[in-house]
Amino acid sequence: MGRGAIALARVAVVVRAPAGWLWWTGLAAAGIGVLVPGLTGRTIGVLAGAALCLIAACGVFAARRGRYTALAAEASRAGKAVILQDRSVTLRVRRRAHRRWLLLAFLAAVGSSFALPAAGGLLMAGAALGLWAKARWLGRWERAHESLLWVRTESAGRGGAAGKDVRGYLTTGVAAGDAAPGGARGKGTPAAAHPTPAAAARR
Repeated sequence: MGRGAIALARVAVVVRAPAGWLWWTGLAAAGIGVLVPGLTGRTIGVLAGAALCLIAACGVFAARRGRYTALAAEASRAGKAVILQDRSVTLRVRRRAHRRWLLLAFLAAVGSSFALPAAGGLLMAGAALGLWAKARWLGRWERAHESLLWVRTESAGRGGAAGKDVRGYLTTGVAAGDAAPGGARGKGTPAAAHPTPAAAARR
């Protein structure tokens, strides 16, 4: 990284990074849980799990939305001395940071099935749905404002994209980076079209 340059990660990508692993490990834990009769029985466990899934999805989606909105409203334009982190790199870094918690959550979800079959796994799946919904909500903001939201990587690394260490967001034009609004994989972006760090900030 050049002298004085700062590395930026897409806010929406940071948000959605753990969702895939939460979803699949949650479904796996729920599948294992269905095989366990449990204290309450499978039917009650699945019904309770469905309710927990909905509650988790709504709770995760609503969490810190006010802070995200405030940071987005006060975002400033990125300067030339920025390095835009690739989507794949952000996903890899964030998932690596969460892998221990994901493993513990998976084990806890499987263990809880002996009391309430499948409920813990469906709770994890609900959290994943909430993260995806929040990323899509951020994508709607980006489309409406024709700007992409970015956060400094060192700030997001400690507490997420809206953690206490995040002092503000930066914006670029919608052509910057390699991810679509909302953090999804960009469609048909040729390698040669990826902007240089300085050019990306001007778009």
